[in-house]
Amino acid sequence: MVSRTRTPKHFDYAEGISLLALGGRYGQSETQLIEKAFQLAIESDQEEELTTTSTQKALSIARLLSDIEAHPHCIVAALLRSLPWSRLEKMALREEFGGEVVTIIHDLHRIDQTINAIEAVPQAKQHDQQRLEGIRKLLLAMAQDIRVVIVALAEQVWLMRFASELDRSDQLRLAHQTMDLYAPLANRLGVWHLKWELEDLSFRILEPDTYKLIAQRLDEKLVDREHYINNVIKALDKELQTAGIEAMLHGRPKHIYSIVKKMRSKNLDFEHLYDVRAVRVVVKEIRDCYSVLGVVHHLWIPIAGEFDDYIARPKGNFYRSLHTAVIGPEDKALEIQIRTQEMHRDSELGVASHWRYKEGATKTDKHFDERVAWLRQMLAWQYEVTMTNSARTAVPVLDDVIYVFTPQGRVIDLPRGATPIDFAYHVHTDLGHHCRGAKVDGQIVNLNHPLDNAQRVEIITVRQGGPSRDWLNPEYGYLKSSRALAKVRQWFKQQHQEEDIAQGKIIFEKLTQRIGKTPVNIERLAQQVGYSRVEDFLIGLARGDISQHQIELQLIPETQHDSVTPEQMIHPALDQGSGGVLVLGVTNIATFFAKCCKPVPPEPIVGFVTRGRGVSIHRANCRSLAALTGTQWQRMMPAQWGQSTEGLYSVDVVVEAQDRQGLLRDISESFTREHINVTAVNTLSRGVQAHMKFTVQIYALEQLGRALKIVSAVKGVTQVYRQ
Repeated sequence: MVSRTRTPKHFDYAEGISLLALGGRYGQSETQLIEKAFQLAIESDQEEELTTTSTQKALSIARLLSDIEAHPHCIVAALLRSLPWSRLEKMALREEFGGEVVTIIHDLHRIDQTINAIEAVPQAKQHDQQRLEGIRKLLLAMAQDIRVVIVALAEQVWLMRFASELDRSDQLRLAHQTMDLYAPLANRLGVWHLKWELEDLSFRILEPDTYKLIAQRLDEKLVDREHYINNVIKALDKELQTAGIEAMLHGRPKHIYSIVKKMRSKNLDFEHLYDVRAVRVVVKEIRDCYSVLGVVHHLWIPIAGEFDDYIARPKGNFYRSLHTAVIGPEDKALEIQIRTQEMHRDSELGVASHWRYKEGATKTDKHFDERVAWLRQMLAWQYEVTMTNSARTAVPVLDDVIYVFTPQGRVIDLPRGATPIDFAYHVHTDLGHHCRGAKVDGQIVNLNHPLDNAQRVEIITVRQGGPSRDWLNPEYGYLKSSRALAKVRQWFKQQHQEEDIAQGKIIFEKLTQRIGKTPVNIERLAQQVGYSRVEDFLIGLARGDISQHQIELQLIPETQHDSVTPEQMIHPALDQGSGGVLVLGVTNIATFFAKCCKPVPPEPIVGFVTRGRGVSIHRANCRSLAALTGTQWQRMMPAQWGQSTEGLYSVDVVVEAQDRQGLLRDISESFTREHINVTAVNTLSRGVQAHMKFTVQIYALEQLGRALKIVSAVKGVTQVYRQ
């Protein structure tokens, strides 16, 4: 913020009130409220024996707000801002001036605090564009009440008026901030009264030579231009009276920055600009606008391509008017603007003056609501501001977003309802993983505490550990941001993946050593069985998605398969399998149960001859076996269950459920009650959904059926089935 010292002088009350130029713009109760705030500001100045800098600033800003007919609460807040914050906190402002004034003052104070924090970060640590982005988000956070933004704009005008007293580096910083943030915001609010001054004051600092050149050229022909405009007004007024059209005509002041911008956009020199000489016509009705347009085009020759109908097609900021350029007297280019009184009021004062209509509950309420609703989206402004990230393709609606601050003053945007955990993950993934507590505005809060606009958040971390599974449960409300939710899911997924990859490597190494096929090009093998990444291949192997038999078929050359008979492929030295399975009608052939389908009596079965391991026993409807028999049909062998099938059989059971604390324990207890042994468990969480695969041992299908029914009754289980 800017500070400066002046000679002490106390305001005369009557003089100060007259300088505010309230001039009947406000009702009696509103005027009394403003006078009360001004009297309080003067008394504070006198009691604390301060210089009048703060009071002068408050009066200047209040006058600006009065000129644009802003809401009286804006003026009251601007005046009370001259009081020290320590005193404001102790005063009963809510009882004296109402809750709305208090809210505006508090929000403005937050803006001050945050801008100071942003500016305190060294230039080397935070680029100017990042500073601007932080302030822009801050203003969006405060835009929940448009009046806060209006006061902030007026305060920025005051700062720019005294920018010449600052160092050159501070001048440039303030000018860039104004041109990139505050001027576009004033434009989008339609407050031209502030927009033009913000732009011209900034341009004078940013490009002083160009500013002086244009100002000099305007001054050189000021008298001639005024004489010319007076003659145009007289001629046009005469024609309008003849046509029976009542209108007010006056010359339109031209602002230096707008002149330069048009010269550059249209590649014209100063002499060829159409709107250096400009006249504005204000009428009562919209139909009169088009009648005036007809008179103008009848009186002077229109310039092709220089007519714009902003009444039929208003600008994005709701600006409405007719613009035309003609060859006027003396063959000089002349711009004419035509609008109604309501349009003129909107164009000069914008949303700042709409409070009257809103509180009066008239038909004009719709225009106010449309403008404010549009402002909250801020889409057009996002693209107009120069530092907007071009990679961003979607801009969230303001009501769906909150803006909070790090202890260093960095601004973070989060979805409404976001928690400290969302904040932590937005700042850095590791900060989220190690988050164990949080402070909001200095107070310790729960990790599922919903954050609000402009709060300062500090995360308490630990060195070890990671996220809790409770964070993924929507009932607990720990996570709102999809970004944070995805990072927590990824963390748990990564933990399981690392374990599965290690297990997959062990299985693969044992398999290749047993069949004597080392070394093996694992990348090519993974692609042959349908995996683009080796890691995914190993995970599939560990989780049983790929059978070892499939790998064997890929590693053993096809010629060897064809040259060996099924009987030769059965290794005679292998131990015999279960006596409960008959292959070719006998029990002395080595067999083993395939892991892909894990058959259980009395399911129909079939044998498949492997190389050196015996016959793998599959369920007759096994999908993995069906994929092989198309080319390896000669290796199929009939099989059936024998008379003795006693023993334990492994099966895989898949459980889909809503993830919660204690879910795995409850499901395991269900198997235990049925006297079923669980030999392996693989779990995978997808957000709030848990996917579990249990490998269990049963002695009959009836036992499995009872177990599935018990597990399906567990709280949160949505589906349970045998794989």
